[in-house]
Amino acid sequence: MNGACHCQTCALAGGPGRPAGKPTIVAIVGPPNSGKSTLFNRLTGLRQKVANYPGVTVEQRVGKTRVAHGHEITLVDLPGIYSLTPGSEDERIAHDVLTGRMPGMPKPDAVLIVLDANLLSRHLMVAAPVLALGLPSMVVLNMADELSERAGQVDVEALSEHLGAPVALISAAKGEGLGPVLEFLDGKLHAAAPRLDRALLNDIPRCRLWAQHVGSQTWKPPSPPVWTQRLDRIFLHPRAGPLVFLAVVVAVFQTIFLGARPLMDAVQALVDVSGAWMASEIPGEALRSLVVDGIWAGVGSVVVFLPQILLLFLFIGILEDSGYLARAALIADRTMARVGLQGKSFIPLISAYACAVPAILATRTIENRRDRIATILIAPLMTCSARLPVYTLVIAAFIPERALLGPLLGTRAAALLCLYALGFLAAVATAGLLKSAILKSERTPFVLELPPYRRPTLRSLGLRLYDRARVFLTRVGTIILAVSILLWALANLPLEDGARPPIERSYAGRLGRAVEPLIEPLGFNWKIGIGLITSLAAREVIVSTLGTIYGLEGDAASVSLQEAVRRDLSPAGGLALLVFFAFAMQCISTIAVVRRETGSWKWPAVQFLYMGTLAYAGAWITYRIAGLLGS
Repeated sequence: MNGACHCQTCALAGGPGRPAGKPTIVAIVGPPNSGKSTLFNRLTGLRQKVANYPGVTVEQRVGKTRVAHGHEITLVDLPGIYSLTPGSEDERIAHDVLTGRMPGMPKPDAVLIVLDANLLSRHLMVAAPVLALGLPSMVVLNMADELSERAGQVDVEALSEHLGAPVALISAAKGEGLGPVLEFLDGKLHAAAPRLDRALLNDIPRCRLWAQHVGSQTWKPPSPPVWTQRLDRIFLHPRAGPLVFLAVVVAVFQTIFLGARPLMDAVQALVDVSGAWMASEIPGEALRSLVVDGIWAGVGSVVVFLPQILLLFLFIGILEDSGYLARAALIADRTMARVGLQGKSFIPLISAYACAVPAILATRTIENRRDRIATILIAPLMTCSARLPVYTLVIAAFIPERALLGPLLGTRAAALLCLYALGFLAAVATAGLLKSAILKSERTPFVLELPPYRRPTLRSLGLRLYDRARVFLTRVGTIILAVSILLWALANLPLEDGARPPIERSYAGRLGRAVEPLIEPLGFNWKIGIGLITSLAAREVIVSTLGTIYGLEGDAASVSLQEAVRRDLSPAGGLALLVFFAFAMQCISTIAVVRRETGSWKWPAVQFLYMGTLAYAGAWITYRIAGLLGS
């Protein structure tokens, strides 16, 4: 790290000439898989949030970190990019933020350019145009521990001289070497006057030549990762690779059912005990009914599924941080080619297993607009985590647990796997239909930089699970809470002789009865009809709705909820409900983000009608076939 260069003063914390009271904004930029977000998490810890850039749908992560004398720095984690040429949405966002053209976003005071020290010659292509902007910058070479283990070297002083900026060699995952980065943020290290030609801003071939030249002068490449080569012979094998991927998926779903059960039982016991305590402590029948039968029965019935959802995200985090998901994208590219999509669609689609909203935002990496719209339209068909509580409740109610492959696979995990496969097959078939008709386009080559296999860190996984728990509990505390209160009010009105009416004669019951003729051919009753209406707010709301309804009838425990569902639905109706939720849109947030992302109501309207029709038809066929088979 070059700390003694002759430099101009940068307006960071404590720096001369900085306007008093103005917040210090530092952008973090770098290629994908460079550890940029790991550094962001390391510097900010839990002091971060996700928001949208003003006027656009791309997400930004903003966090706070404190440096010397308690000064607070605002860090902005920009999308991962390979150049500043605005070809994709990611690159346009990074370009506009760094050049001060993003509406509502001040131009950064400084930049941290994060590069993988093991891929320096290639990653310097990103540093060149950013340094050419003339912003005070530090180049952060990440994964120094891996560079050392593989006998690679970098001459930090020489590289700093070439770049005209301070350079730090760190390991963000282990928290090593961060001292110079903190000093830079504190204003004690300043960037030298930029010496790079501004022509490098848009000249990609010239950036490549420059990066190769600087890399050859300052960097000794590390030896190839032996285990990565050995594992890739298996994981990327044309026949063995897909089989390994299938085995991983099966293991994940089996573990979700078996591993989460003790934690779910513990949460359920806590919900039951706390509910009983509130019932004994809250005075007044109406208030007690609102809190216990309405709010707690509805919210608690969803909170029970938090361990299962976190376990799913734990596995996704391990697969992503280890580098395996990038290999899965290459495997999927062969399948997607048959339906006209490209491998770049795989990452948004795999992230849709968490939530369709960030998955749709992730399509910004797809340059071809028709491919991007096709991916947006099929993303909600992938089974998001909001469907998991619905699936788990109905599967547990109607499918007894039996071994299929010994301890490796049970009937309930197999049913869950079939539902995930059903959504995936529907997405693939829809993509084929779209790409063969209204969204035809030429296939573009799929280029993906495969990171070496790495051991996921507990800190990274912990932050990921904390974030997902926070998002889930926020939904529980806002959307689900609001729906539970509204549903309780509708179920208690209009009063009959000054008392709560029977729920079937309440406003909620009348609403359910109104839609019952439409859904009766699917095997659903009026209670399920209420749940289908409320679940438009969020899919998992149907669970809290049923919890509230049965709570008002005096039975709100988790096991009793399963029994109540089993009592009100036939097995054929239960299977039909699973298929309905596998296909239906049932998410206002997704509809809104599709509208913003596509710039029109046309596509979300088409998407909602198509998925609704598919859900109704699929549920009707399932109910009829299951009825004939005697389910």
